[in-house]
Amino acid sequence: MNKAFLSALLLCFFNSFLVNAQTTILTDTTTPPSKVAKTEMRYDVGNGKTLIYKTPKKFAFITDLPKDAAGIVTTTFSKKSIKPLLAIAASTGLLIIADQPITDGVEDFSRRIHLSPDEKNKNVIVKLGSKDVALLRFPGNLNTAFYQVGQGFPSLLIGAGLYTYGKIKDDYRALSTASQLAEAFILMGVGTQIVKRITGRQNPSESTVPAGEWHPFPSFSDYQNYTPNYDAFPSGHLATLMSSITIFSENYPEKKWIKPVGFSLTGLVAYSMINNKVHWASDYPLALGMGYLCAKQVVKRNRRVESKTGARKKRGELEYTFNYVGGSFMPGVIYKF
Repeated sequence: MNKAFLSALLLCFFNSFLVNAQTTILTDTTTPPSKVAKTEMRYDVGNGKTLIYKTPKKFAFITDLPKDAAGIVTTTFSKKSIKPLLAIAASTGLLIIADQPITDGVEDFSRRIHLSPDEKNKNVIVKLGSKDVALLRFPGNLNTAFYQVGQGFPSLLIGAGLYTYGKIKDDYRALSTASQLAEAFILMGVGTQIVKRITGRQNPSESTVPAGEWHPFPSFSDYQNYTPNYDAFPSGHLATLMSSITIFSENYPEKKWIKPVGFSLTGLVAYSMINNKVHWASDYPLALGMGYLCAKQVVKRNRRVESKTGARKKRGELEYTFNYVGGSFMPGVIYKF
């Protein structure tokens, strides 16, 4: 079995698992939802917490965009955001200094384990009249499989599955989660593009100097015609993936596997994008912050939380590590739950 076939098989299995998970695991609540009134549903998720969802509005993922965008801007420049912003700025600055050594280390380590950085795909071609049309695209190697996870396809599959389940079962939580995912995709797409067009950072593939050059405010034509020369910072892939993981974990907090699985995938996607020279490590802190903030804002507007007094809340712990492996420093993530 060659590497290309194995990579495609892994991605197919992963996507199938995710679609199945959203219908059998995410939607399987310990306590069935109860109707409070015709306009609400309650979900007991443990730890003394109950989530309350109103009747989903049609096209809420579009009609809520202005208010949620304003909420994100307001929160970003609020007093409570000073510490997170300083942490993002500090980590970004430190990583910029280490960007080139990190990139070189990732490339060297990938060569040793035979993880090809080349983006390879295999297309399923169908005939439409006289034209050949690519119906499906499968990754041709493992790095491409990880990279495609960051493009949002698994999250879109889960969102579509949740929407279908919600319509069939009249499940407000599933419908709301699907709507939140769609809105976050739009907000992250627009938000990261705005910052990219302001910062104008070179991708590693285009870099002529260590850690790449910055060309703030490139012209519209330059950006469109030479996109890799300007669109590294921040990572849209990681921002979208982070928002998806946060939305899933906020709406299904009783599913303890969501965060460790999601953060592990985030680490693999981040590694693959350094390996294929799409991003620098310093492109990630702001992207993760943007994805998290966007998700929290979208979730906040779509459900209420009731907590029983005296109930003890269990919280996971997230740690970032750097290990010296084979002569190179490698970043890592540890999640305790």
